[in-house]
Amino acid sequence: MRANWFITFLTALSVSALATEITPDQQAAKTQGLVFYNQFKPTLAIPKLKIAADAGDKEAQYYLGEAIRKNKKYIDNDAKTAYENSAKQGDIYSMIRLGRMDKDLCMNMGNCSKSKKTAKEWLEQAEYLAIKQAGQGNAESMYLLYEITGKNQWLVQSAENGYPLSQYLLATEYLEGGGFFVLPSSRAEAVEHWMKASAQNGYPRAMSGMAAILVERKDAANARVWVERAAGTGYVEALFNYGYYLAGKNGEFGFSADYVTSYALLSLFLELDGGGGAKEDAEYVISKIKKEMDQSQLNAAQKLAANWKNTHPPLSFFPFKLSR
Repeated sequence: MRANWFITFLTALSVSALATEITPDQQAAKTQGLVFYNQFKPTLAIPKLKIAADAGDKEAQYYLGEAIRKNKKYIDNDAKTAYENSAKQGDIYSMIRLGRMDKDLCMNMGNCSKSKKTAKEWLEQAEYLAIKQAGQGNAESMYLLYEITGKNQWLVQSAENGYPLSQYLLATEYLEGGGFFVLPSSRAEAVEHWMKASAQNGYPRAMSGMAAILVERKDAANARVWVERAAGTGYVEALFNYGYYLAGKNGEFGFSADYVTSYALLSLFLELDGGGGAKEDAEYVISKIKKEMDQSQLNAAQKLAANWKNTHPPLSFFPFKLSR
């Protein structure tokens, strides 16, 4: 039976190797859905993602499942169906999510939707495919094996092969006391090595991490560079910090007060009504600096905000793809 199961699985993978092509309108809906999802707005994300998911896009199907799960707080039948449709096309993330259903809130509630496979079988499929891809040098699949097996060697191997998220997670693990280092200086060097590697590979959280490392070292000039780079990605935490610093707060970074730019950047947060507390924090700072600005400065800030929005990525909390 097991041999037949793998033959069926491999056949399904060969069929799904032909990626589903979606129309420009469907792609636009998917893109907007992901923007909403990354801003913690699952109810707005669901109808947009569903357009591309119904057209067969496996990534949209996965994120549709995630948006439904986060909105409901558990995996209901619609979320499970979205994950299964994605998993049938070889999406390992969806397989992992289905493999974790036995730990989902629906299990405690006693209303988990029945799946065609057990959680164990989904994880076996995920591991089989991830091992195959990792053997071909796929660093992301190495990270997924870390998620599946919990073995740290896969996280290290993924980081060594250049996967930015793994590099960040490894740096964070060492920063929080994980791993074994004879000297504290060796630990600090390892933290900076992997945080910098991740930041240079474009991961926003790591850019903020590098800024923190450098400012602690009293290297404010280079810390400011990473603050600005992180803010430029649309990462909510980084952009808020940048706007906050420009309001004359936290002098250790050495930013000169610039109320116009601070107001402009923080005003972007007013669209964040999906959670996270960023909107409320921004409103508080804006209320303080607005008292120091005249009408011409406010007008300039509004123009700058519009220009920033048109020339930079949308605001994003950059949640982990396999977020809990």
